[in-house]
Amino acid sequence: MALVLLDKTDGIATITLNRPEAMNALSHDLRSQFFDVCQDIGADGEIRAVVITGAGDQAFTAGLDLKELGEKGLGAATDQQPASNPCRALEKLQVPVIGAINGVAITGGFELALACDVLIASSNARFADTHARVGVIPGWGLSQKLSRYIGVSRACELSFTGQFLDADTACNWGLVNHVYAPEELMPAARAMAADMATIDPEFLKTYKKLILNGYDRNFKEAMALETQVTDAYNDSVSAEEVERRRLGVIERGRALKG
Repeated sequence: MALVLLDKTDGIATITLNRPEAMNALSHDLRSQFFDVCQDIGADGEIRAVVITGAGDQAFTAGLDLKELGEKGLGAATDQQPASNPCRALEKLQVPVIGAINGVAITGGFELALACDVLIASSNARFADTHARVGVIPGWGLSQKLSRYIGVSRACELSFTGQFLDADTACNWGLVNHVYAPEELMPAARAMAADMATIDPEFLKTYKKLILNGYDRNFKEAMALETQVTDAYNDSVSAEEVERRRLGVIERGRALKG
């Protein structure tokens, strides 16, 4: 049985974690298949955007398989190699990644959600950091990313209690962009991905890299990075190309307005 499903349609790759009977827990075999799927997507020049979700309506993923960790040790919790670390594998993708959080995203599953570029959620979604309850320090980025997304105080509350955060509150706190009814989640995710896929792919890769690399720096260094990338990229853009795309933006606006 495939533990990770991959669908490619119209330039959009959809990854589905497929262990619904185990809350889509990130076993060693699932992580290995996830790495292979990400490698496949990364090598496919036709893919413009990625959507990742979980099978069933209960879980995005409950995180690392704790039973497996109890048998094999904690190495999987801190391994930074993309083949073992699904967050690293996902973060290596150059195209936009949309996390469609269909159910619980717990601990390592929360970390995988935070590895996405954009998060949208089903009303069934709930987030929890139970690292403190399990007694394992996070190794895939949650301790640093969560506070940057929702603020230090809120991150400390979640991490020090292990309590669940519901979808609407996650949206109010800025963790997810939109909340949908369960049956509307994947159509909304694919529509967003399709919209992103209309952007020039090389431009989108450059812009994603600039945003994420700048986010890792202080503001002064990030502004210097923007200037560096802008000067190098924009010098190659012709006036004719700008005009053509300006007209395209106007036409798109008219179409969206109806």
